[in-house]
This record gives sequence, structure tokens and C-alpha cells, in this order.
Amino acid sequence: MAQIRIEAVVEAGDWDDVFADDDFECLAQATAQATGASGTAALALGDDAMLARLNATFRGVDTPTNVLAFPAGADESDFLGDIAVARETLAREAGAQHKALRDHAVHLCVHGLLHLIGYDHQTDASARDMESLERRILEQLGIGDPYAAIG
Repeated sequence: MAQIRIEAVVEAGDWDDVFADDDFECLAQATAQATGASGTAALALGDDAMLARLNATFRGVDTPTNVLAFPAGADESDFLGDIAVARETLAREAGAQHKALRDHAVHLCVHGLLHLIGYDHQTDASARDMESLERRILEQLGIGDPYAAIG
């Protein structure tokens, strides 16, 4: 049976009001069920400064971003990779898109997990596939379509 485990750590920022106690387990299992993936992912909950440093170092972009995913190499046994999320960007986006903070945070984590297991949005077709999968997973978690408010 496919099973994903998330090991989350708060690196920076105030995350106390964002996630419910079982959110990581629920989103991991919904993602595993929808994709058939198994493994462990590390989730770093950070702030804009942390994500800006990571973005500059690994992507050459000197600004914060909402989420970054760093897939593990093929030689890793069950480690899927690392995900990092920025608290301030998350809050700005949720407010601008009229989304609940928790719902947007869960969506970003699901998005990051999908990147770790090989999904991307580099082409229109791959973006449609990834967004469709995100919608299905989030629906299982009681979260509405994250792209409906965006257009």
C-alpha cells in the first residue's frame, strides 16, 4: 500500500495558527492514495527570508516564493525530498485570493509533494495534469478548487 510520511519542522516564522494537528498525515495519505507514491518527505516551514535565500541559491532568483521543492536523487531509497514554504508569502497570497490560510497552506504542501514524486507544470499539458490531481487530492481533504479563485 502506498504511504507517504511528512517530517515537518518550523525553521522560521509563526506557524501556530496555520495547520491542524492531523493535516500533514491527511494530506500525505491523500497524495499517496491519488498517486500510488510512497516515501518520506521533509517539510521546512519558514519565512520569506529563508525562501529568498533558497530561491537565490538554487534557482538564481533573488526573491521569496511560496513553495520550493527539492526532489531527492534517484539513488535515495524512500526519501522523496524536501519542501520549503514561506509564511509571509503564504499569507499574502491567501488574502489576495480570498482563501483560508490553512487551505492555501495545505494546497502548497500537496503541490510540493507532487513535485517530489515527479509532477511538474512546465508545459500546458503537464500543468493541466498536475492541477487536476491537486484538485482531486484537495477535494478528498474537504478543500475547494484552489484555482477557481485565480481564474
